[in-house]
Amino acid sequence: MRQAIGMVETRSLVAAIQAADTMVKSADVRIVDMNFVGSGVVAVIVSGEVAAVQAAVDNATEIAGQISEIVSTNVIARPHDEVDKILE
Repeated sequence: MRQAIGMVETRSLVAAIQAADTMVKSADVRIVDMNFVGSGVVAVIVSGEVAAVQAAVDNATEIAGQISEIVSTNVIARPHDEVDKILE
């Protein structure tokens, strides 16, 4: 992968869609996956350069947090190649 990945996990589909929209509009990132975890929890995963992913996750956390609960966020700067297998 060689690019950073960022994740925002919300307790609402609407907030997750807002988070995804905010991330792609606020930084040069692309959506890698959107997982419906269960019990209303939805995770959005993006990839891109480290600074762009960090900015995207920060902005999405602020905006989506106004709509619903943010369960978790994380940025992995240089994920191992084995992580690609999880996201494929």
